[in-house]
Amino acid sequence: MNHDRGMKKWRAFASMPEQYIGLQEVINKQAEVPQPLLTEEQMEQINFTLIEALHTNKQVYLTYYKRGQCITETGFIQFVDSLGDLFIFIDDVFELKNKMRLSELIDVRLA
Repeated sequence: MNHDRGMKKWRAFASMPEQYIGLQEVINKQAEVPQPLLTEEQMEQINFTLIEALHTNKQVYLTYYKRGQCITETGFIQFVDSLGDLFIFIDDVFELKNKMRLSELIDVRLA
């Protein structure tokens, strides 16, 4: 007598995508870091570097905080509005315009 007829073959995680998604969320939560707090001097330096990069059209390394992670990208600054807490950054990889908040920035360095 064949008892396994009609039964699905068990595959780890593939049989329960919801469980895999939940597990991935737990792993991502564990990797989260709190947003670093910047001093007034660090914020002024970031602003100065942004303005310099904007006027000289120099490439920058941009580090920002998003959803619990510190992300670094390279690209060019296209627009800066210090009062509006806004800047526009064009990334090197996809050449996409990214509108971001200045308050998300952690570091900016000329490449």
